[in-house]
Order: sequence, then structure tokens, then C-alpha cells
Amino acid sequence: MDDNDNKPFWKSKSLSEMSQEEWESLCDGCGRCCLEKLEDPDTGDVSYTSVTCPHMDTWECRCLSYNERSIIEPECLLLTPNNLENIIWMPLTCAYRYLMEKKDLEWWHPLVSGRPESVHEAGISVRNKVISGLFVLPEQLDAYVINTDL
Repeated sequence: MDDNDNKPFWKSKSLSEMSQEEWESLCDGCGRCCLEKLEDPDTGDVSYTSVTCPHMDTWECRCLSYNERSIIEPECLLLTPNNLENIIWMPLTCAYRYLMEKKDLEWWHPLVSGRPESVHEAGISVRNKVISGLFVLPEQLDAYVINTDL
């Protein structure tokens, strides 16, 4: 019997070997990647704001239009194993980033804890920390820049 047979899929497979279902389950539901970001055109530095995409449910920290997100919101980035390394703004706590960097998932990740609420209980998610993009004009985003290690 192969030693990988006893390991969870995220420990036994590379990101590119995962099925679509496994890939999708890596998302912990924190909502951090759905925060509006501002990029300094001179330096390329990216700043997060406390404003979410207007399609995000700020309580569940999930996209309300997930299957149609790239059609409805053309700037929404579809994360894949092929483009992950090029996305400099991925949150530091992101499971995709962790696995790319050869780290293990944290205790609060729902795949580890077995509970989707653990990401919220650990304070990792944006629940109760953000405002919906439905209520903020794009030209107002500067006022919502946050200083954080996302």
C-alpha cells in the first residue's frame, strides 16, 4: 500500500494533480481574496481595502455569483494551478498559497477542522470586518485602504 493512500489529498497531490472538486475545497471561505485592491501604478505595490466585491455575501464570505463571476465581473481572477505563482496579492493565509509554498494547512482550515465555521471563529475571515462594494463608489476606495498582512 502506498504511503500517500493514508494522507489527505492536499498532502499527497500537487495542486495541478487535484480534481476540480479537490481544488475548490481548498478555498477556506475567508473572503480575503474578494477584497477590492488598489495597485500603485509607479511601484506595483498592492493595497487591500475593507471593501468587498459587490457580488460577495459579507456574512458567508462567499461569492453570490460564483459560477458566473468572470462574466459578471470581468476583473475577477479565476485562480488556477497555472496562474497561482503570478498572483502577488494572494492573502498570506490562503490555502492555495500555503500549498504552493509547501506549507501545511492551518488548524482552522475547514478541511482540517471539519467545520466551515472554524475560519470565522479563528478571525481569519473578513466576516464583520468589511463593507460591501454595493455601498462604495470606485473613486472612494482610497478611503478604505487597510494596513494588514493579508
